[in-house]
Amino acid sequence: MPSPNTDRFSQFRRELHQFPEVSGQEVQTQQRIKTFVSQFQPNALHNVGGTGLLLQYGTNGSGPVTLIRADTDALPIQEVNTFAHRSQIAGVSHKCGHDGHTAILARVAALLDEKLVTSGTVYLLFQPAEETGQGAQAVINDPLFATIQPDQVFALHNLPGYEQGVIVCKSGPFTASVLSMIVTFTGKVSHSAEPEKGINPAYVMAEFMLKARTLQNPDPGSDEFTLITPVHTTMGEKSYGISAGYGEVHLTLRTRTAHKMDWLRNQLESVLLALTTESGIATQTTYTEAFFANENNPEAFKQIKQSAQRLGYPFLEKQEPFKWGEDFGLFTQRYKGAMFGIGAGINSPALHNDDYDFNDELIEPAAQLFFDLIRTRHRQ
Repeated sequence: MPSPNTDRFSQFRRELHQFPEVSGQEVQTQQRIKTFVSQFQPNALHNVGGTGLLLQYGTNGSGPVTLIRADTDALPIQEVNTFAHRSQIAGVSHKCGHDGHTAILARVAALLDEKLVTSGTVYLLFQPAEETGQGAQAVINDPLFATIQPDQVFALHNLPGYEQGVIVCKSGPFTASVLSMIVTFTGKVSHSAEPEKGINPAYVMAEFMLKARTLQNPDPGSDEFTLITPVHTTMGEKSYGISAGYGEVHLTLRTRTAHKMDWLRNQLESVLLALTTESGIATQTTYTEAFFANENNPEAFKQIKQSAQRLGYPFLEKQEPFKWGEDFGLFTQRYKGAMFGIGAGINSPALHNDDYDFNDELIEPAAQLFFDLIRTRHRQ
């Protein structure tokens, strides 16, 4: 049964919603979290990964070490909702539910305060910059984090379009490997009446896009799933007397596994090399916003399923990974663990929609599932 005081976690979530901050700028968010969770008396509380926060419960170094992670950043999206807790920051809002994920982890802190960890250590990580794929890396690179070495790591994401409260999980790949690719094409400008005196990259760019399309296998149920999405292109100037000499193509790449992503990168770079050899066009390729696939450890998946069943929650074993990326994948690439989803409601607006809002009814059941995982691992 929900605790009588769980309304304060909904209120905390709505406060975070009113004052969102984008990736890497979660300075006030970090302070709000620190102020709120300090009442739950962690054994230690540290800043980590720049604008992140790490709570420690338990000091027995001989037992298991469990890490539970929530993300804290918002998105550069203007909110259209008009409810009382709507975003007060123009052009920024919590449209992925990270305010809710943070409230869930704060509730876990309260539960750990009520029942002390007597075996091993539990860490609660409030991680920044998930949306850009930089937060997990910043935390892992923090010297403080190097002293932790968790045995298992867990995280969740709310899932609009699924029945409220259903736990969704699978063993193996759970979210896609995602990488953004930026290719610049540098030729030579000329008069548009004399394009032969310049090098216009337009046709090479177009051919690259068409050949990239042939590398796709958009079936999410296939082990060879490969999705290439053009997200931005630019070329030349809006000056009709000039033949363009420069252009850019920006793509988002998605695969099931990191291994398949390496294959796709190599294929695209080979296509570029073949197209530009002897063309006089110089290309440069850079990558950004890398999200490693979440590889759910079979034992961690089993623990999530058993916890859901013990609590009487409906459980859905997903057959194929989600197509979106999540930087918790960097943790599951390095440590045993798993991510699961919790249904936010069939009629909930989708993630990253301007009318989305986190469902506060998920805070208590999600926190109780995390707490059951902890209690089972640490025999509380």
